[in-house]
Amino acid sequence: MASATVTSTVELNNSPIRLTGPYGDWRDNLASQGYVVIKNAIPQGRAQQYQQKALDWLKSFSPSLDLDDPSTWREENLPATHKFNLFKEYSVTHERFMWEARQEPKVVEAFAKIWGTDELLVSFDALNITLPNRQDKPPNKPWPHVDQSPLRRGLHCVQGIINLSSAGPEDGSLILLPRSNTVTEKFFDEQTDPSTWLKKDFRTISETEMDWFKDKGMSPIKVLADPGDLILWDSRTVHWGGEPTAQSDTIRTVIYASYSPASMASKETLEAKQTAFRSYGATTHWAHDNIVLRDPLVYLPDGTVDPRNRAKPLEEADHTDQMLKLAGMKPY
Repeated sequence: MASATVTSTVELNNSPIRLTGPYGDWRDNLASQGYVVIKNAIPQGRAQQYQQKALDWLKSFSPSLDLDDPSTWREENLPATHKFNLFKEYSVTHERFMWEARQEPKVVEAFAKIWGTDELLVSFDALNITLPNRQDKPPNKPWPHVDQSPLRRGLHCVQGIINLSSAGPEDGSLILLPRSNTVTEKFFDEQTDPSTWLKKDFRTISETEMDWFKDKGMSPIKVLADPGDLILWDSRTVHWGGEPTAQSDTIRTVIYASYSPASMASKETLEAKQTAFRSYGATTHWAHDNIVLRDPLVYLPDGTVDPRNRAKPLEEADHTDQMLKLAGMKPY
């Protein structure tokens, strides 16, 4: 199946929401700093259960993979992955544990509080499992980026990480520039050529361009979090996935999930989202737009199809009423 991107019929410069505040709660930090950590969005015990399910999924690809033995953490024992430790293939985005985590009440409630409605869609987003200090893979270099086109103005997307492992100072975690969400549009207007702006809601920030933010007094931080915490950030916030240091032995395990009002999705986008759901496909960080229908086959680094490819999840999720509404399969 050829890749296709379905974009909204709404003009990109129409902003659906502005966090003006003050609210007297965590939304003020999201607005002013570009991110926030909501503690204990999931009970820690349940977060650990989700992590175990994720690690069991990882181990299902090879009997030789032993998570207590780093010498087995090699490419041949692992599912094919994006270079940034993201898993979207093998129907993983529709595994039961992924859908159960997405329906956690306090996770959904946080996004409902942002958008002012509980009639939400959710992204079919990635699982991240980062094995620290792999011998066969060098750490990824920083890749600063934003997940919103400069053609859009205002807040269009809030991204989320459902944290299932500890993210301490030495561990892998989200890295971002606090307050960069407040100046990103100014950066594009003053430092870039509008003729180069794309509708694609992804734009890397070069090392030289990072100096512009540094001159504004902005420095990157690692977001620290515990199992069960929910990390939220504005898609205009400059960010990237931070690698663990040599001192870390924590297997980073997180689920990416973004929610937005169902009313923001066009008819065409909903149809594409439904197609992705029926085929157990992944989407982007966006819930209501940018639905990408990908090739269902998984390719190994040598270009051959992975014989371990999966057309459906190992454990199917229950098709609850809430799930079908979040998936865009059932109207509110």
